[in-house]
This record gives sequence, C-alpha cells and structure tokens, in this order.
Amino acid sequence: MTMRQRIEIEVPLHCGGCKKKIMSICTTADGVCSVSFERGGKDKVVIKGEGVDAAGLTACLRKKVNKYAELISVAKDT
Repeated sequence: MTMRQRIEIEVPLHCGGCKKKIMSICTTADGVCSVSFERGGKDKVVIKGEGVDAAGLTACLRKKVNKYAELISVAKDT
C-alpha cells in the first residue's frame, strides 16, 4: 500500500510559459493526483499523489524547465 504524499518543489516562475511547462511535466508523472502553485516568499509547486518519485520529478524539472528547481519537502498528505 502506498502512502498519499505532498511534495513541495521550489521553482522560480518567470512567466506563463514556465508555469505551463511545469504543469505539463508534473501532471504526466506517474501517481500524480493534483498540482498547484504557491507564491509566497518563494515560488513553489505543490504536487499531491501516491508513489510519486519526488527526486526524479525534481531532476526532470531542473533539466527541462529551470536549473534552480529544488526539492523542499515530501510529507504524508492528510
């Protein structure tokens, strides 16, 4: 049984194109149920799902969108 998880990845959102590309990459990853963006002190994408490879997803974002994507946290989603 896999645990439902909440993944936060810090990634600068420069423009609408970046946001669209990030959304496309995240929604096609295995196990992802929802993707949302949070803009506070730092821009981040929040991914919720089951069995998501957080490190792999972060590496993919680094490679395809922004070299500064950083995995902030992986936690159990309530």
